[in-house]
Amino acid sequence: MNSLLHTLSEFGNILQTRLFPALEQELGKLTEEHQQLVKVLGFLQMDGFATVRSGPGRPAHNRINILRAFVAKAVLGILHTRALLKRLRSDIRLLRLCGWDQASQIPDETIFSRAFAEFAVTELPQRVHQALIQQTYADRLVGHISRDATAIPAREKPHPVPKQPKQRASRAKNRAPEQMTRLERQCLPGRSLEQMLAEVPRHCDKGCKVDSKGLPSYWIGYKLHVDVADGQIPITAMLTSASLQDSQVAIPLAKMTAKRVTSFYDLMDKGYDSQHIREFSQRLGHVPIVDRQKRGSQQPVLAPHERIRFRERTAAERVYSRLKDEFGGRCIRVRGNAKVMAHLMFGLLALAVDQLLRLIPESVPLDTALC
Repeated sequence: MNSLLHTLSEFGNILQTRLFPALEQELGKLTEEHQQLVKVLGFLQMDGFATVRSGPGRPAHNRINILRAFVAKAVLGILHTRALLKRLRSDIRLLRLCGWDQASQIPDETIFSRAFAEFAVTELPQRVHQALIQQTYADRLVGHISRDATAIPAREKPHPVPKQPKQRASRAKNRAPEQMTRLERQCLPGRSLEQMLAEVPRHCDKGCKVDSKGLPSYWIGYKLHVDVADGQIPITAMLTSASLQDSQVAIPLAKMTAKRVTSFYDLMDKGYDSQHIREFSQRLGHVPIVDRQKRGSQQPVLAPHERIRFRERTAAERVYSRLKDEFGGRCIRVRGNAKVMAHLMFGLLALAVDQLLRLIPESVPLDTALC
């Protein structure tokens, strides 16, 4: 924790003593929104992720500037690309922070849409997020990983699902993988992450989720699954079909998280109550704390010390609230799993940096934070 605070402290000192004064001398007084954007862009260091095209013909538009603009869209809570272009043309400071010198250099909306499609197909926001997490948590331990899912309504037609006869899983000892349930296949020795992900449905369809009061809510779209570390830092994320049950993603999500951070406890609600998930969590060296479902007339309860730790799971719910209320998670104008995921990941990137910078206590000045 001390090394992370030291890194954040140095980053904050550079912003306050060097970068902000230099930018204000060049651009004029920066608002809080502009300063927040500078912090996020400076922390992410995305220039190495966007490709720079070269060759004969008309020069291509700078993808790095467009990438910064999409991050600005999430940071500033701009609802759609057309509003982003309007803001860029009227806000000279935002224009310069994204990399353009004058409004005439801004590409039109079709170029932005084409670039966004490229970012979505290449999973560029996911790769930036992965690099951020791995660099930030390289020498840091995570106490709790809170796993949860949330509904993501989309403006598209649900994918038609052909009716198939339900096949009851065989309980014989020597079963072929196709005779097993998805959870059982995910637990097979030597099962790779790529094989697990290949079985996860990702198309748009109809979903249903029961709230804390037992009332069902329905939507058409997708379901976002996120692993959240202490401090409300999103570690990994996956977008699946809305109809997929939460437990079907727990094992691949846990495997992805284990590659990025070292953690101790896995916190999950009743939707993940499965012995396969518990055993896989233990194989990773974690302690699973899963709320129990009622079985028959008995209602299993968590031990007192488990209930105390289980309270930390609300971190995932707060991340979803901020993503939807502050970083564009409620306003999705794109279609298709890849584009919807890219839109959400830009929001998660902005949210992750914001939460990381909040780890420095307010009572400790940036220049005297713990080393």
